[in-house]
Amino acid sequence: MAVWIQAQQLQGDALHQMQSLYGQHFPIEVRHYLSQWLEGQLWDVIDLENPQEEFKAKRLLDSLIQELQNKAEHQVGEDGFLLKIKLGHYASQLKSTYDRCPLELVRCIKHILYTEQRLVREASNSSSPVGGMMDSMSQKYQQINQAFEELRLLTQDTENDLRKLQHNQEYFIIQYQESLRIQAQLTSLTTLPPADRQLREPTLLSKRATVEAWLTREANTLQKYRLDLAEKHQKSLQLLRKQQTIILDDELIHWKRRQQLAGNGGPPEGGLDILQSWCEKLAETIWQNRQQIRRAEHLRQQLPIPGPIEELLNDLNSTITDIISALVTSTFIIEKQPPQVLKTQTKFAATVRLLVGGKLNVHMNPPQVKATIISEQQAKALLKNENTRNDSSGEILNNNCVMEYHQATGTLSANFRNMSLKRIKRSDRRGAESVTEEKFTILFESQFSVGGNELVFQVKTLSLPVVVIVHGSQDNNATATVLWDNAFAEPGRVPFIVPDKVLWPQLCEALNMKYKAEVQSNRGLSEENLVFLAQKAFSSSSINPDDYRGMTMTWSQFNRESLPGRNFTFWQWFDGVMELTKKHLKPHWNDGAILGFVNKQQAQDMLMSKPNGTFLLRFSDSEIGGITIAWVAENPNKPGERMVWNLMPYTTKDFSIRSLADRISDLNHLLFLYPDRPKDEVFSKYYTPPLSKAVDGYVKPQIKQVVPEADLIT
Repeated sequence: MAVWIQAQQLQGDALHQMQSLYGQHFPIEVRHYLSQWLEGQLWDVIDLENPQEEFKAKRLLDSLIQELQNKAEHQVGEDGFLLKIKLGHYASQLKSTYDRCPLELVRCIKHILYTEQRLVREASNSSSPVGGMMDSMSQKYQQINQAFEELRLLTQDTENDLRKLQHNQEYFIIQYQESLRIQAQLTSLTTLPPADRQLREPTLLSKRATVEAWLTREANTLQKYRLDLAEKHQKSLQLLRKQQTIILDDELIHWKRRQQLAGNGGPPEGGLDILQSWCEKLAETIWQNRQQIRRAEHLRQQLPIPGPIEELLNDLNSTITDIISALVTSTFIIEKQPPQVLKTQTKFAATVRLLVGGKLNVHMNPPQVKATIISEQQAKALLKNENTRNDSSGEILNNNCVMEYHQATGTLSANFRNMSLKRIKRSDRRGAESVTEEKFTILFESQFSVGGNELVFQVKTLSLPVVVIVHGSQDNNATATVLWDNAFAEPGRVPFIVPDKVLWPQLCEALNMKYKAEVQSNRGLSEENLVFLAQKAFSSSSINPDDYRGMTMTWSQFNRESLPGRNFTFWQWFDGVMELTKKHLKPHWNDGAILGFVNKQQAQDMLMSKPNGTFLLRFSDSEIGGITIAWVAENPNKPGERMVWNLMPYTTKDFSIRSLADRISDLNHLLFLYPDRPKDEVFSKYYTPPLSKAVDGYVKPQIKQVVPEADLIT
């Protein structure tokens, strides 16, 4: 079913969210009348960060305008006449708005379609009996939205009270002026003859007494109104703090954790649209309350009445300033992290975003963001508010960027597209630490004001840890440092402390996540695979998974100490397997054709019970990034006996010459893939087609693999 048809069935807050997507930048009528066309275009293929894609966006803009004009032309009748004019106007409006920036139109429509799909998906999940998503997440969203509604009502209530207070105070001042006028009249009586004074004085004294009694009562009433209003504001600020804590300390921290795990191959962290909408609601409510508190303070200054209200208002003003400061500084975030393994003299990108920038009109005076690379020690000092004297640990080119406001999506962000680390200054290393274990971070900082320079904020945010390398050969070990940090970092840690040892099941989860992402496969590591890895990591022979659940692995075991009898670490071996599979074996791994994580003895035990010619594929124990073929056949030296043979491992270099499938095809003595699948059934779809006939009298040579001993053992 078309998304637009389902979107029209949304209700309540979801409907309100959907409607808020539209406006002058993109009228809802255009979405309605061109729904089929809009949903049929390939908006996602356009890279919004690539200016060269602008011509594609321009073509889509022109097509959109043409579609609108065609729709307008086909309108007939009285109602059709009005619609014809309306659609024609929208065509001109969209052309005028986006003709010079067609990529913004694509950004706008992608945002609209993505949000509608999400709202429809959430609504269908909540209404379906299986809707598991309706439990925790949807309930939390519901609680947040309910709290916002409560805040809206409280803010409206205090606004009404403030107006009432202002009205009463204005009337009080009028009456106070009246009392002064009466007093002036009484004073002027001294110039009159005694008879006249005695005639008029009693009336004026009575009037003065009445007015003064009223002023005394009303002053107490005004003071009570002020105290009641301050108490209501205290309640609002308590709820605001609580709501802000949920959004910033729970939801935003969870998003950052998902972003960190995505660096290890975890699922994407998800968009920031919902978080931004919440933060914008917070900003709006905080600002409304701040303005109310300031108006209350102005009323107090206009008419001072002795009492505790001055101190209360000072406390409220201080609290609301703290709340808005926390909101602004916490919502300056890195939307797209720089690469965590960073090679010098290589271009890299990052995107920084201020979630409340649009709502607080920060874009009216666009702030500049600066990027600096700093060491772990400098990051610690920064978080302790120690003076780092603007120290850096290297030089980044193109490290300044102005934040841009995208009206269609309401986002304020700085896109660093062409940064490059020119040089790095390393610190003294500790003990056995290598350069690929040293962590840096990119510090992004900016300064801007809100409310017409009422408040000035200096904001800073740190990237995820970065390991700097100068040569591709260091990538493997640097990736190990990043993997360990992303997987095991605790929220709110001191930069960049991680545990030195972790439980084996925790490491298995991280390795599986990384493996699936690198190989781009839904087939992860099975329990048998993980037992094999545990045997390798702990030099154990146990095949019982439970034996490893309580065991811990240290960082040294992971990537400092070589495996027994080898010149490489556990991680280096595992990374080699991932690289080989990613580059050359992905389809075979996905097909289940590669057992892979099997040692030599296990392979022998498995094959000896199978017919001759049965083979399996396993990763080499002795070589990084190698895979070998093991098969069972006759022993040429002992007639009647059988044995398992192992080919010398293949590596990336071998597969760049001839593929695994072709090599298996070349070896006629390989008949069945373990346990009993004919090899052609598994691999034939990957064989290179036979060469064509000779061209111009030349025959193209062909490379084939031969195993000399094979003739003896088939």
